[in-house]
Amino acid sequence: MEHIVIIGNGIAGITCARHVRKLSDKKITVISAESEYFFSRTALMYVYMGHMKWEHLKPYEDWFWEKNRIELKTGFVEVIDFGKKELDFSSGEKMTYDKLVLATGSVYNKFGWKGEDLPGVQGLVSKQDLELLEKNTKNCKKAVIVGGGLIGVELAEMLSTRNIEVMMLVREKAFWNNILPFPEAKMISEHIRSHGVEVKHEIELEEIVADETGRASAIYTKTGEKISCDLVGLCAGVRPNIDFLKNSKLETDRGILVDETLATNIEDVYAIGDCAQLRNPPTHRKRNEAVWYVGRMMGETLAATLAGEVQKYNPGNWFNSAKFFDIEYQTYGRVNPEENKEEQHFHWQHQDGTKAVTVAFNPENKRFLGINTFGIRMRHPVVDRWLNENRDIVFVLQNLRLANFDPEFYDNYEKAIFKSFKG
Repeated sequence: MEHIVIIGNGIAGITCARHVRKLSDKKITVISAESEYFFSRTALMYVYMGHMKWEHLKPYEDWFWEKNRIELKTGFVEVIDFGKKELDFSSGEKMTYDKLVLATGSVYNKFGWKGEDLPGVQGLVSKQDLELLEKNTKNCKKAVIVGGGLIGVELAEMLSTRNIEVMMLVREKAFWNNILPFPEAKMISEHIRSHGVEVKHEIELEEIVADETGRASAIYTKTGEKISCDLVGLCAGVRPNIDFLKNSKLETDRGILVDETLATNIEDVYAIGDCAQLRNPPTHRKRNEAVWYVGRMMGETLAATLAGEVQKYNPGNWFNSAKFFDIEYQTYGRVNPEENKEEQHFHWQHQDGTKAVTVAFNPENKRFLGINTFGIRMRHPVVDRWLNENRDIVFVLQNLRLANFDPEFYDNYEKAIFKSFKG
């Protein structure tokens, strides 16, 4: 019986395993050094905040795996012999495969800062990071978070619930301004500050220094400012978890290079999720997208191929969602942080500072390119259809109520939004 081995039990690896089982009777083994069972990574923060218990993060009952004949193996793969189709574990064990799926996820970025490996310095990606955070914040009074991304704001919210003073160092002029247009980024910076978090813009980390016990006790910025703290959160993005593959025959760049079927340069070896990098992505998508639903889509696509019906990965229009404390954020299509000759922005913001809309469009033909919303929940199928139908911005603004989950919002503000665009 053909043996499919999947390294990684995140959303990509587990989706692949589940769908291979739906489509075939092949032997399936899922390997993870992080946790025995698949869990919802996006909900890690709620365990720390006391809203959920660890067992609540498991989407499936423990009996699910045996019932569906998916073998779970706890272990760390140190070396892969692609010629022999053999995995070497840190424990000394070995395992052979017929087809191998690499779904090894992400790790948080380090940029060679002096002191980045000191006790009291950490990121927040894995279960082990969450457990370490519990230890690192037992007597913590002040934390400095380096980076202004989605994980950074999650960590800020988590720490705030334990009355820990939080400062965020953001390299850009406003929060996440490398992704968000400036009016939105400025609004989110102000919103984060309204929750008691100090946000310092255009400030970068120089080094982390230790106290007499060897533990992180302060940071220096590139401007020479010293800031005392008990915890340093490294939240300056993530990168594919592929260091153990760097000296192998597997072709890698930032991530593991894959074609449109998610196959690598080595026969019978595939990569999906955060660790995968598309060789030739669609023009409207990035080569590497560390997003939950991308992993799910890749896992389902590859499962069909592994079961015998080759499928190409077709991600469709970009979309994503997140939360900045109590402001929900959604994005569909393309909204770049800077306008250019092919992309112009219409921005509307409510006076309460918790609701906003930015619509991107082509200034020449008025074609709708994408939309960001804050505090306004949109219907994905509606916006996706508008993008596929190449609708213009006037049509989109006139029909926003069709995409909105809260029609009363547009009863009150639709005229103001449309008048603002026309004026």
